[in-house]
Amino acid sequence: MALPSDKSPAWNSLLDFLVDRLSTVSRDDWHKRMAQGEVLDESATALSPDAPFLPGARVYYYRHLADEPAVPFQEAVLFQDEHLLVVDKPHFLPVTPAGRYVQQSLLVRLKNRLGIDALSPIHRIDRETAGLVVFSLRPQDRGAYQALFRERAVTKTYEAIARFDGHRSWPAERLSRIVEEDGAFFRMTETAGDPNSETRIDLLEQRDEWARYVLTPVTGKRHQLRVHMNALGLPIAGDQFYPRVLRRSDEPEDFANPLRLLARGIAFTDPVTGEVRQFRSALQLCWPTLPCDRRVD
Repeated sequence: MALPSDKSPAWNSLLDFLVDRLSTVSRDDWHKRMAQGEVLDESATALSPDAPFLPGARVYYYRHLADEPAVPFQEAVLFQDEHLLVVDKPHFLPVTPAGRYVQQSLLVRLKNRLGIDALSPIHRIDRETAGLVVFSLRPQDRGAYQALFRERAVTKTYEAIARFDGHRSWPAERLSRIVEEDGAFFRMTETAGDPNSETRIDLLEQRDEWARYVLTPVTGKRHQLRVHMNALGLPIAGDQFYPRVLRRSDEPEDFANPLRLLARGIAFTDPVTGEVRQFRSALQLCWPTLPCDRRVD
């Protein structure tokens, strides 16, 4: 949320502004939320109840949802030092607050669990995808790490399970132009024109009519891997969007049938320390012939 850039603001404090402009939440509740670190500035630093109103500043806050769905799977911390945190994200959990999910997002869970207010993801994976997510721990490092992804200086590998295609030779490569589908903002589609996406695909193993593939994206378009596999006639098992929409957003999740897509590996030269960083997910995709419901009670 961007604060008004009035030169002579009507509010002395940020709390005064929030109470005035977002009055569905009481002053006491806003005070409590700020005291609990739920209102942040652009550097993800918590803003206290006595924080001043700063014209033009950007402020972020976590919405409280009375009916927020619970995601019954647990994230796992794989690595942590003074600069980076690397986590295995389970299926169904968004990286950052979005839509129906706030407390049930990876970022909020980790902040609550680890108490690191400056924690910030330096890249994203889809809510439906499991696997590696890398976070920056220090605001002064964040820009350098995010630049790695903008400049494609990161090697990422994914694994996916889809039908086996015995008529195709492997490895294969898919280049296409991916755009948002007309009338369906949540889906992407291939269209004519110069390619803006590229994925390299290889076969890892076959089990009867199913196969496990390794996917190496060269570019990072939204839903790129799902769109490319579907375009090859090999939609990823458990995909609720491709080739057609199977579940509305207001319908309950089928935790026994996740998208079989895993962010398996990530490697880069650390721009802050100069180290070669290589991380690998400890998660495993479940085959469509086996139950996948691994609830954490």
